Amino acid sequence: MAHTKPIVFSGIQPSGDLHLGNYIGAIRNWVAGQTQFDNIFCVVDLHAITVYQHPEVLRAKIRETVGVLLACGIDPAQSLLFIQSHVTAHTALAWVLNCLTPVGWLERMTQYKDKAAKQESVGLGLLDYPVLMAADILLYQTQFVPVGDDQRQHLELTRDIAGRFNHLYGETFRLPDMLIPPVGARIMGLDEPTAKMSKSTNRPYHAVGILDPPDTIMAVMHRAVTDSGREIAFGDDPAKAGVTNLLTIYQALSGHSRQTIEAHFAGKGYGDLKREVAEVVIDTLRPIQQRYKAFMDDPATLDGVLRAGAAAARQRAVPMLDTVKERVGFLPPHAL
Repeated sequence: MAHTKPIVFSGIQPSGDLHLGNYIGAIRNWVAGQTQFDNIFCVVDLHAITVYQHPEVLRAKIRETVGVLLACGIDPAQSLLFIQSHVTAHTALAWVLNCLTPVGWLERMTQYKDKAAKQESVGLGLLDYPVLMAADILLYQTQFVPVGDDQRQHLELTRDIAGRFNHLYGETFRLPDMLIPPVGARIMGLDEPTAKMSKSTNRPYHAVGILDPPDTIMAVMHRAVTDSGREIAFGDDPAKAGVTNLLTIYQALSGHSRQTIEAHFAGKGYGDLKREVAEVVIDTLRPIQQRYKAFMDDPATLDGVLRAGAAAARQRAVPMLDTVKERVGFLPPHAL
């Protein structure tokens, strides 16, 4: 099967609790780009276990993540959607890449240094995380990877690893490029509007979850940090970051221009702003939540999507892995 569209790989951890920032900043763009790109969406459960996961919780979160992606509009007829551990070529390639990746390259990773500094004992998986990420990307001859600021260094490492393999064993891997998300897609924490909304933050009023019920959404928005002023307008003033964040959410989900939004809120108070942002969020998420419930109530269909996705991913990944094995000098089974 020929793939003529640019190949885009996106990995998402099944830590669950996907939030409004994930939807506006990433998932919505993935859905919109399905006709433009040959999209590969991978639920990276192998990456998730770099920190301990309770097995039953992890299994539930994997299914939840798949259900949310489908409910948001990821279409298995247009895009490849699968679970990382269902395609063993990912770990097999990661081992080969491990053997040519200097440890010093990994120890320089900012995320590793930040996370390791907070832990008494560091597992090898945390250090090796970027090599598995490189394998994920390189297996599919990926051309573009959507990345935020926190993943740019990892993609640069992927290019370095691919370049080193190509130098040692001949041209094999395509060097992937970054796909920069549209401007204005960065959603900040509702309780801390100077920091990006994050799944790893467990504070109760930090984020709105994609699966949160309307009363929870209204309560979280009601507690959103603003300031002591009254002006409702977009701006770069750090003191107005909370108001700008709420307006950014409203703009992203309503589709209205900044001028239209500022005119709409002229003369209104922060209470009106929070209520109307909550309402547009609730209206946006309601049909997603309804579709999610339908998928979760029909596990056979969900399982069928995952089986088909894994089979299609293997068809694309295994030939690439076989090429790598041949290049490094492994003896193929059929030669015995």
